Amino acid sequence: MEVRDGEFFSMLGPSGSGKTTCLRLIAGFERPSAGRILLYGQDVSTLPPYERPVNTVFQDYALFPHMTVGENIAYGLMLKKVAKPEQRKRAEEMLELVRLPGLADRKPSQLSGGQRQRVALARALINQPKVLLLDEPLGALDLKLRQQMQVELKAIQQRVGITFIFVTHDQEEALTMSDRIAVFNQGQIEQVGSPAEMYEHPATPFVAGFVGVSNLISGPLAKQITGSEERFSIRPEKIRLAPLSSQPEADQYAVEGLVRDVIYLGLYTRYLVEVGGVDLVVVEQNLKTTSMDVFKVKGQRVRLLWDREHVRTIGG
Repeated sequence: MEVRDGEFFSMLGPSGSGKTTCLRLIAGFERPSAGRILLYGQDVSTLPPYERPVNTVFQDYALFPHMTVGENIAYGLMLKKVAKPEQRKRAEEMLELVRLPGLADRKPSQLSGGQRQRVALARALINQPKVLLLDEPLGALDLKLRQQMQVELKAIQQRVGITFIFVTHDQEEALTMSDRIAVFNQGQIEQVGSPAEMYEHPATPFVAGFVGVSNLISGPLAKQITGSEERFSIRPEKIRLAPLSSQPEADQYAVEGLVRDVIYLGLYTRYLVEVGGVDLVVVEQNLKTTSMDVFKVKGQRVRLLWDREHVRTIGG
């Protein structure tokens, strides 16, 4: 695996897939049993954490409760015996960077979860590491704050220009922030690529199912639709729900199914359609329909249509 200078790189995968172990190896908290870790060409595999040009931000913030926000941020400078006026000045600059000006004298207990996370980020950045490692740093935040912090974190990374290596199990989080993503599964990297590549061109069944939702079709049903039993994937939002009388165009596939369930989610509706003993997920945005309209199709037979160009053949 290679991470490029200055990029926001995410390691994405389920619990136990090896992504945090990989991060700890880069940080120096674990020693590799094989292979090497190079940082800007330097082999750091045997160096202790404090001799590596990296810093880590953890999910639980790890702030010192007895210190002020300013003292927490300047802790690394204090260890380097930087003069106190310079510590204060640099800490205030970091607070400006993370949009928390004027909070230097507060204690961590006086801050919200999102603010504490920003302080932890400022503390990690003050020593100007070449690489910042982030181990699920937004995991403890509620959904709305997490989404807000995703945008903030990406903006901060672009302002400082430092390489960020981010660990998460949340595929939406990885898609939102990353320049590139490595998808981990049982200690192996399944695919590395941009968010668009991951979503539109998954290399394996696992990537197709883990990065977003995907319908995987193979065997007799695949042959009925495409003429080949080769496995393919089709994303739910690429499928159109249509009346049985609808006919496919020359560049479309079509298949009949029974609407087994309808889940109205406000912004969009998710349909579960049984086709040849397989449940396909279809997602449609609620541009004109209401909840009363969408529930009418439950229990009805419909035709599913999608463009041939949206089909992705997947081996493995």
